[in-house]
Amino acid sequence: MYRARWSPDTASYSGGLVPYGPLSLDPASQVLNYGQSVFEGMKAQRSAAGRLVLFRPDRNAARLAAGAARLSMPPVPADLFVTAVTEAVRANAAWVPPTGKGALYLRPLLLGTGPILGLGPAPYYDFVVFASAVGAYFKGGQLTPIDLVVEEQFHRAAPRGMGGTKAAGNYSPVLVTQLAAKKAGFSDVVYLDAKTDTFLEEVSSCNIFVVKGKTIRTPPLSGSILPGVTRASIIDLARSCGYEVIEEPVPVADAMVADEVFTTGTAVVVCAIGSLTLRGQKRQFGQPGVPTPVALELYKALTGLQTEAGPDPFGWVFPVTETK
Repeated sequence: MYRARWSPDTASYSGGLVPYGPLSLDPASQVLNYGQSVFEGMKAQRSAAGRLVLFRPDRNAARLAAGAARLSMPPVPADLFVTAVTEAVRANAAWVPPTGKGALYLRPLLLGTGPILGLGPAPYYDFVVFASAVGAYFKGGQLTPIDLVVEEQFHRAAPRGMGGTKAAGNYSPVLVTQLAAKKAGFSDVVYLDAKTDTFLEEVSSCNIFVVKGKTIRTPPLSGSILPGVTRASIIDLARSCGYEVIEEPVPVADAMVADEVFTTGTAVVVCAIGSLTLRGQKRQFGQPGVPTPVALELYKALTGLQTEAGPDPFGWVFPVTETK
């Protein structure tokens, strides 16, 4: 894994590759007591051209820097971020699955590891990048549509809050709703806006899109949803495929009468929603177990680009030179 530390003496990060292993933390570490922690999720893949490739690492670097600023942490410079991710991929190249069989998931993690007992920024920080080989995110497999239920008891985020930041503290609160949904037979929940309980926000770990004809709508980046890298990429890809894509508030009622609904994210890629249940009423999209057409089209377009099975007109693929 890659590990670098920021110290006030140099006001910069320094480090390099180290063996994967535990982090030693003081009990008074800021992150353990007050939660200074932001992270990213990315994938390295073995492309159809036989190369190791990343996907838009510059966007992840920018999002981590924005999250760091929101939590009063020293941002990791973009060039250091890309270097750290690239070196972590290169060092773990043997764990990258064959083309089409999975990916090497990367977790860049920024922690306030310095000890402090009063509420304030940590005196120093650790930036870590580690990796794990992964397959499909949801239990049924990559192309199997998922069943979602609309969550109406809890909200994921509030206006002008932390919803748009990939902070570690945003994720544990969703477990209570997610686990309850899975116990009831659903894959996950989709949250509504905290102000009116009317508009779609996002799923626990992915963004959401609603399709009607040749128009695709998705909630806007108004501060309460995560600015997903896959989300941004699908917006551009869908437009290049001839769809009108509109970023605007989407009433949950519109989703219940849509042609199809799908989710996007680094882990889920593009995943069709097989059904959406609201207050006990279930809306089935397409045939059970069969991915809906727009979701499948965009999934193939995105993964074809990511794995160099097709052209990359956007210049999003980032090759990693392997060690001889």
